[in-house]
Amino acid sequence: MPDLLRRPFGTRGEVHRITPQSAGWRYVGFALHRLRAGDSVTDATGGREAILVLVEGRARITAAGQDWGEMGERMDVFEKTPPHCLYVPPGQDWQAVAATDCTLAVCTAPGQGNHPARRIGPDAITLTRRGTGTNTRWINNIAMEAEAWCDSLLVTEVFTPAGHWSSYPSHRHDEDDFPRITYLEETYYHRLNPADGWAVQRVYTDDGALDETLAVRDGDVVLVPRGHHPCAAPHGFDLYYLNVMA
Repeated sequence: MPDLLRRPFGTRGEVHRITPQSAGWRYVGFALHRLRAGDSVTDATGGREAILVLVEGRARITAAGQDWGEMGERMDVFEKTPPHCLYVPPGQDWQAVAATDCTLAVCTAPGQGNHPARRIGPDAITLTRRGTGTNTRWINNIAMEAEAWCDSLLVTEVFTPAGHWSSYPSHRHDEDDFPRITYLEETYYHRLNPADGWAVQRVYTDDGALDETLAVRDGDVVLVPRGHHPCAAPHGFDLYYLNVMA
């Protein structure tokens, strides 16, 4: 089993790259770029589809033969405002040039070419409350079941207040038995406020074959190949994560 907790491997440029091969699974890919104003990143989707998420900052993006202009508005993820995102179908090139310091997430999964390139958000992304009591958290759905933007990607943002739980009650996505349960691989890109904080994510199966409790720091990624995967934000630390599934 590959290591489920991935620390950033740098502070500028690409700081995360998770592929199906490095994760030991079949579908989800995730990369993160921390760019300074003027930095650029160029890539191609190949046989995969991608959603580019401006987690923070602004960048000028060209993709699928179009200039999409300058995208991004949120300068600090904990503003909780809707993100600016771009869907890029398979077989296309894309480039982002940072207009300000920015954090760009690249969420990928196999694609069949059934959907055109398109902006996603900030319009039609509404911060929505979910849960009650200390299970209350706030959701920005980017591309979930209700939206038909993608072939296989599911992407959402979750804000968990200090002292609260999310991805809770504990649940799993490791059987293909729709509608009772569906098979999904997941990555969680975590951020903490303040940035020197920490949170906890447990990944475990009912039979105990997988049982890891992970202390996550600002900028970490957790892989969820199977099993339950609740998160907890201790008192004093707000938790954000960008959740990618396929």
